[in-house]
Amino acid sequence: MSENDPKSDGSRTDTGDPEAIFDALRAEIGRVLVGNDDAVELLTITLLTRGHLLLEGVPGVAKTTLANLFARASGLEYNRVQMTPDILPADITGTEIYRKNRETFELQRGPVFANVVVADEINRATPKTQSALLEAMQERHVTIGGKTLELPQPFMVIATQNPIEMEGVFELPEAQRDRFQFKHRIGLPGEDDELELVDRFDDEPMLGPTAVEQVVDREEILEARERADAVHVARPVKKYLVDLVGETRAHPDVAHGASPRATLASLDGVKVRAAIRGRGYVIPDDVKALAEPILAHRLVLTTDAGLSDVAADEVVADVLESVDVPGTETALEQEAVSDGGDDTYPTE
Repeated sequence: MSENDPKSDGSRTDTGDPEAIFDALRAEIGRVLVGNDDAVELLTITLLTRGHLLLEGVPGVAKTTLANLFARASGLEYNRVQMTPDILPADITGTEIYRKNRETFELQRGPVFANVVVADEINRATPKTQSALLEAMQERHVTIGGKTLELPQPFMVIATQNPIEMEGVFELPEAQRDRFQFKHRIGLPGEDDELELVDRFDDEPMLGPTAVEQVVDREEILEARERADAVHVARPVKKYLVDLVGETRAHPDVAHGASPRATLASLDGVKVRAAIRGRGYVIPDDVKALAEPILAHRLVLTTDAGLSDVAADEVVADVLESVDVPGTETALEQEAVSDGGDDTYPTE
């Protein structure tokens, strides 16, 4: 199955092949939304790398709908939390409620106990409430009443935020942003995509998340994770991604560059990106493609850069220009084979 030949019948995948999973999800979500292939790819990579995704965009570009569609198509339990300034940490994680008739405390689990948790407009919640997600995102468990409770697997947080509203919002602190493996900006659709969207909803006004069917199951997702872990990363490619992250720390417009967590996030991400393209090895283009969504939101720019309206994605573009690209795809493919691997995606 080629990258440009996704499944179009919405049929379920019959293996844990990351390429087949992505193609099926893209085709099924594409029955409702138009022009969101990049976002679906990042959602798939996030899921298969045990990560979390921050979606940014103006109101009305279907950020929450996209998350709902993704959860439904992947057969995962989905919970949405509308973040507001008055929401409390216990409203997310859960709490113990005293039952007087039983004279005992009863555990009430919060919405975080789901496979896909959408924190809608996360920057509207207070820092205390935002931090309630930190333990869940990093440790995959929460503590309620002194008890540590494991979260379902797979587990991922998809947070959304509106970049144009400044009042009544709390900017995510660096530690919180660093917990998100990727940040993706969803822009306004082009004229052709928007016209197709209008045609679809003219024909079917109630078109929405209920229109999609499950095309992947939990076992396939877990198997795909294991297969992606086996993708080969040549030593020059590893050095390339380490050099890119290191260069963010030396850039003159950056006060604090990306941490080793970003390096490891890049390693995991490029493996899955290669896998969903049917390759058993990573090439530099995989690293380049994921550099901006992995690095930009982690950078803390200098005061001078902020005053000069320098954007973090511009810094990442500079970094990509300044670091030498290793080898050729043919050489990396040969190295994968010589190391005992395969030039295609490993199968059973």
